[in-house]
Order: sequence, then C-alpha cells, then structure tokens
Amino acid sequence: MAYKIGVIPGDGTGPEVVREGLKVLKAAGERFGIDYEPVEYDFGGDRYLKTGETLPDSAIDEFKKLDAIFLGAIGHPDVKPGILEQGILLKLRFSLDQYINLRPVKLYPGVETPIKDKGPEEIDFVVVRENTEGLYAGAGGFLKKGTPDEVAVQESINTRKGVERCVRYAFEYTRARNKRKELTLCGKTNVLTYAFDLWQRTFNEVALEYPDIRTDYAHVDAITMWFVKNPEWFDVIVTDNMFGDIITDLGAMIQGGMGIAAGGNINPESVSMFEPIGGSAPKYTGMNIINPLAAISAVGLMLETLGEREAGRAIERAVMTVTGTRLKSMAAGKMGYTTSEVGDIVSELVGEGAP
Repeated sequence: MAYKIGVIPGDGTGPEVVREGLKVLKAAGERFGIDYEPVEYDFGGDRYLKTGETLPDSAIDEFKKLDAIFLGAIGHPDVKPGILEQGILLKLRFSLDQYINLRPVKLYPGVETPIKDKGPEEIDFVVVRENTEGLYAGAGGFLKKGTPDEVAVQESINTRKGVERCVRYAFEYTRARNKRKELTLCGKTNVLTYAFDLWQRTFNEVALEYPDIRTDYAHVDAITMWFVKNPEWFDVIVTDNMFGDIITDLGAMIQGGMGIAAGGNINPESVSMFEPIGGSAPKYTGMNIINPLAAISAVGLMLETLGEREAGRAIERAVMTVTGTRLKSMAAGKMGYTTSEVGDIVSELVGEGAP
C-alpha cells in the first residue's frame, strides 16, 4: 500500500525547498522500494489574499485520511502576522492533535556553530515539546480593552492527560534513541508552581516505569545557559509548549542556523506533519538560492516516523556528506550551488548510498 503524503508548499521559498524535498523522497522511494502518493494543497498567503480562506474544516477531514503531511513554509509579507500562523499552522496542530513537536538538534560535519570549541560530538540532542496545550491553547481574554484600565489574561492550560502523553512519548523516544538514555525535564518549578508541579509529579511517576532511563531536571533559564556552555550534557529534553518554542530556536542556532533545522509535529496514533524550521524567507523567493537541506531533512524525519528508518537515515547520511564535503556555506546564495543543484546532489547520494 502506498503512503498518501499531503504536500503544502506554502509561501515564499516554501515551494522551492519542497520541490527539492520531494526530489529526494523520490530517490529514497526508488532505492528502498517505498510507494507513496503526493497530494498537493495550495493553502497559504496567496490563497488567503484571493479567497479570504485560511484552512477550511473540510480540509482537516481530508488530512485525517493521510499518512503524513510535508509542509514548506507559512508566512506572507502582505498578510498580517498571526492570521496564517493561527489559521493554518496552529489549526493543523490542534485539529489533528499533533501533541508532540519533535526537534532534533544535531550539528553536522562542515556546519559552523557560534559556540566556541564545540563540534558534532558535543551537539546532538533532541527536544520533545508539548504541542497542543500551555499558553498556546488560547485561553484568556481582555477586560476593558482599549481603556487605561485594560486587563489582558493569557492562561496556560496543562492537563494530566496532555502532560502524561508527552512525557511518556519522551521516555519511549529516549529509550529508542539509545544514546545516553537520559531524559531532562525543562521547567520553572520555582515560579510556575501549579503548572510545573503537575509536570514534575507526572514526570517522576512515569519515570518509575522506565528504570533504564536516567532522569534530570533543569529550570528553563539554566537550560538556555547550558545549551551554549555545555550542549554535550543533553540527550533528550521534554518541556511544555512555550518553553519548547523558545529553546528549540536556540537549538537551531547552535546547530548551524535555520537552514539546517527540521522538525515534526507528531501524532503517534494518526497523521503527523514535517517541516523545515526556517520560515518562508520571502526576500529570496524565486531566486533558486535558498538552502533546501532543512526541508530535505524534514523528509528524512518523516520517513523515520513512518517506520522507514533505513531510508530516513540514508537521507541524513547524504545531507551530512553534502555539508561536510560540498557546501561552502549554509547561507542563501553562498552555498556554492543553487537550491536545485543541492537537491540533485542529495538525491544522487541517496540513490547511490551515501557513505
């Protein structure tokens, strides 16, 4: 049976990097005998400007029948910030209950990190972020809006079910990753004494079921320091929606920038969505100079999550070969190759079997 893959190229340079991701997916499919059917959707800024529509409920019903979604980028310079992000990205995550945001942070050979004296051996960890609750649940409101007495309330929603399934996923992931087998809870128990009391208690209780996993706790402010000073301390980190959003951007920077960072919005029981982290980069649209490796890595992560681990790892090896031996820089226009040429090189390596 063929995998049915929803493809949302989106805005800006999204279509360009998605094109290269699909090129590599084709090479992996041919080499490893993976059948798939891509189904393209035009949701994004251009459609919104034409129709006023972001993401209709009928599309959600259709997406639920897919095996995975491959997203390029959302963000259009002519659309007010927040409209597309909330109307497409957040709606997809919440409606499809993609309760895990999975963000590998790995420094590849040949990629520069701003951290002095750190290399690929020191920067290789994963952040498991709760993806459907917390401050992003949208609970709250205004009182006396627009007056000098205005009050704005934004509430963090944390349920036992939501926290436990995220924590349990993190323990299972740490076990399957089988690297250091250490899971760190990132929180703020000294100030956010209700929400993170729930997180800490749940974490401790679930940990009893995983005696092979070492556990640790760190405040989020300490995590940001140690990401920079001692990234080698970390294996897998689990945290809430807001803190996860912040520390994964820092993670992207220490692994070499948004041009290499990929992530997944995971529903282990249903359809998951995979994307490059860097955004739509509208100033580079149509120039064929944007770095496509994050989107290509997102395809690798998608295949691994679908159970096609050998194919996913082949893509990662090919990307590592390209960063280590071919690219002059990760920056747009400075790679030494065009966007499409980078896609061609990775595809060839995947097809041949990168070392």
